[in-house]
Amino acid sequence: MIRNNVTRYLAKKKIAHQTFELPKEKLGALETAKLLNVPPEIVFKTIVVERPNKRKPILAVIPGPKAVDLKLLAKFLGEKKLKIATLKNAERLTGLKAGGISPLALINRGFEVIIDESANQFKEIHISGGQRGLNILLPTDSLGLLTNAKFAEISKQNQAA
Repeated sequence: MIRNNVTRYLAKKKIAHQTFELPKEKLGALETAKLLNVPPEIVFKTIVVERPNKRKPILAVIPGPKAVDLKLLAKFLGEKKLKIATLKNAERLTGLKAGGISPLALINRGFEVIIDESANQFKEIHISGGQRGLNILLPTDSLGLLTNAKFAEISKQNQAA
């Protein structure tokens, strides 16, 4: 079993969770769902969204088959213009490799976490464990509480899917 700061933190907080070891290469949420043999709607991905004025980015946590709707997110946050960080920028801003970016690994680092409200349909969801090759299943409400997240409609159907 993979142990890292995220799994140790969850254990310390006594949060029920399951860990799943996956291949170490960068996997998308849909590939992860297929490997875990679970519906893609319960595998959530973390998208780094940049704000103007060099303010701390937002972590948008959305279902695997969907895309961030920047207009909905901006409206919810009262922002004028948001943009999705490039892969390189997301890694630089979070200090984590793409495929391993997780709101759980970035607790107390100043990121605002917004989870798509569709997560509330599920008792538990899968998210990255803070490194490539580690996936965590945990209660949706625990994820919200631990990350001090807000829930809002922030995703749309992915045109590429």
